[in-house]
Amino acid sequence: MLKDNSIAVDEYYHIYNRGTEKRVIYKTKSDYDRFMALLYLCNSTNPVSIKDEYKAGKKYDDLFLIDRNKVLVDIGAYVLMPNHFHILIKEVNEGGISQFMKKLSTGYSMYFNKKHDRTGVLFEGRYKAKRADTDEYLKYLFSYIHLNPIKLIEPEWKETGIKNRNEALKHLQEYKYSSYLDYQGVNRVVSNVLSKDSFPQYFLEENSFNDQITHWLDYSSANLSRGRTSG
Repeated sequence: MLKDNSIAVDEYYHIYNRGTEKRVIYKTKSDYDRFMALLYLCNSTNPVSIKDEYKAGKKYDDLFLIDRNKVLVDIGAYVLMPNHFHILIKEVNEGGISQFMKKLSTGYSMYFNKKHDRTGVLFEGRYKAKRADTDEYLKYLFSYIHLNPIKLIEPEWKETGIKNRNEALKHLQEYKYSSYLDYQGVNRVVSNVLSKDSFPQYFLEENSFNDQITHWLDYSSANLSRGRTSG
């Protein structure tokens, strides 16, 4: 796994982590919402205080409109699963990923522990980082990340194949805790988490994103996993 001093500016990385002992890290809708708000607010050189923003009268959607001054990283895709997360990130300034992940992990852990009356570490050690070292792999990560929620309705789909592709696609379209909807053209303020222009424009043509997703849905499980990722 890559160390901070191996992460280079202008390179792309698959970042992921899960709850310690594989425990659930998002128990309620508000937990998912909090983490997504932190994806936006922690990506800044400014300090983060959601509590202060709420005290100032801001609503949830308002959090994604706050001026962040200077961002630490560019985010291309993400998904939140009950016990883990995946984020596709570009390092834009030296040390940006490290700073961002520290703010994100610390901020969410403090929130979660206080809300759910627990103590101790929440995540399974330090986040994992893998560089997208080829254009093919980088493009593939957009599918890998966005297809994760299918495991919630078909846990063995990678091994046995999709039993009902229409149902799988319907589930993806209804799952709010990823950037899938933002690549479907759904207008939502949460899309401000992403910096699409900082990533290769793979999906400029109409339906190109959907074609990529359905391609991997129909592909063999061995090729989808490819031993490159985990989670």
